[in-house]
Amino acid sequence: MELNLADLFESVVDAVPDRTALVAGDRCLTYRQLNDRIDRVATILANAGVGPGDFVGIQLPNGSEYLEVMLAAFKVRAVPVNVNYRYVGDELRYLFADAGLVALVHHREYQDAVDRALSAMPEQRLVLSVGTDGSYEPALAATTALTTYPSRSADDLYCVYTGGTTGMPKGVLWRQEDIFFAAMGGGDPYQFGDHITSADQLPGRIPDPGMVALPAPPFMHAAGHWLAFSILFGGGTVVTLPGGQFDPATLWRLVDEERANIVVIIGDAMARPLLDELEANPGRYELSSLMALGSGGALFSPSTKARFREVAPNLIIRDAFGASETGQLGGTPPADDPDGSPRLHVDDRTTVLDAEHRPVKPGSGETGHLARGGHVPLGYLGDPEKSAATFVEVDGARWSLPGDLATVEEDGTIVVLGRESQCINTGGEKVYPEEVEAALKANDMVLDTIVVGVKDRTWGQAVCAVVEPRPGSTLTIDDLREFTRGRIANYKLPRHLVLVDQIVRSPSGKPDTRWASTVANEAITQDASVQDPVTQER
Repeated sequence: MELNLADLFESVVDAVPDRTALVAGDRCLTYRQLNDRIDRVATILANAGVGPGDFVGIQLPNGSEYLEVMLAAFKVRAVPVNVNYRYVGDELRYLFADAGLVALVHHREYQDAVDRALSAMPEQRLVLSVGTDGSYEPALAATTALTTYPSRSADDLYCVYTGGTTGMPKGVLWRQEDIFFAAMGGGDPYQFGDHITSADQLPGRIPDPGMVALPAPPFMHAAGHWLAFSILFGGGTVVTLPGGQFDPATLWRLVDEERANIVVIIGDAMARPLLDELEANPGRYELSSLMALGSGGALFSPSTKARFREVAPNLIIRDAFGASETGQLGGTPPADDPDGSPRLHVDDRTTVLDAEHRPVKPGSGETGHLARGGHVPLGYLGDPEKSAATFVEVDGARWSLPGDLATVEEDGTIVVLGRESQCINTGGEKVYPEEVEAALKANDMVLDTIVVGVKDRTWGQAVCAVVEPRPGSTLTIDDLREFTRGRIANYKLPRHLVLVDQIVRSPSGKPDTRWASTVANEAITQDASVQDPVTQER
């Protein structure tokens, strides 16, 4: 057996066939039942001529069907592709063409957008729809499942499309063995750092009982399905939110009913509504089973963590760090700063490289690019130029540079500053939006915020806070500057405040920085809903 995702899953099915694998709405499936549905989907794909190296689009909300199609594609050595279900028009057509999709499984809710984009799939071999009057369930019911497959390889492909902060989405290609170790647990369900070294060891690592986890992010984003596969490879149970829609009350109800041990969210965008629900309804939910809350992909501010510790003092809060180009880097706050940011350290797989790809000297204060070695992607699908810039070779070893700027402290601690593409240069000073956002979110009147740079005649760029205030509150730029003064340097204080009814984020909770930049620049140009401080201090 290879370190192949389909082989590994089948070994878990053989070891614990009658355990509950998945709870998705009214559907509750054991490993045996889930595997039977996966085999039927794999048969449908194979009968349509989908096989090794073919790309299969998945345009679905969270549910059993999403994981079924992913694993079915892996079984026939095809490559599942996550399609952002918010894409329409050119975005959707671009992704279909860029990935070279030959098959698509989509939800009926997105039928109109799919119909307009199918012309970008000239080699279309199969299209299935999920939902009321969809073709997916009838096709499964009419299919006799395959029980044997050709030999698979650890070199079979895994692909995750990432939208990034600028430009069209791009597909990150991994070997399946590499993504298994980089982001799917590596056969180490309790994250002790003791990964398996061969596929045959995986069944012996399955704990009893298995963990129960609820991923709040959509499976179309890597964080959601990475957690799901980590749990499945440990013989645990994955609980999904009905229809993939994030709703705080529903999430806490499912934690209560399914006795969930782990919940994974995307930063403050999910954490704050969850806290509001708990604080508004004390005692409504039985959460004694919950051991850990994980977050990644967006800012999880110290003030929000502190609120969680007040509500659930014994809850382990794990603030992870990673990217589609690196997998999970991990990271936990130090013992003397439990509400701080995750800490990464220089080691044989994690470092900071300067412009010449040399390691940044600890304590030098020099800013470089965060780099991840070891298990790294093969590159970007169909883009050798971007691949060469992101995945570099240094002294015979390959490193991934996902675009995050960082420094290294004297003791080897890596301080991640933020994405280079989002850094604000104001009068020659570098401002990283997440630092400003964290300071602003400590203010009780700030419900949510995205910080961006806007054009400024004097400083080149100025810091602008796009803020959704709490209902009934009154916010002024002077109040916010006074509140954050002392928390961050003066040159980082917002010079513009744009108030909005609602902050726009992706379904995963990541900030829509392009939307925020457009809103900020338009508001400043029109001098509407903009507050600018009288003082021009630096």
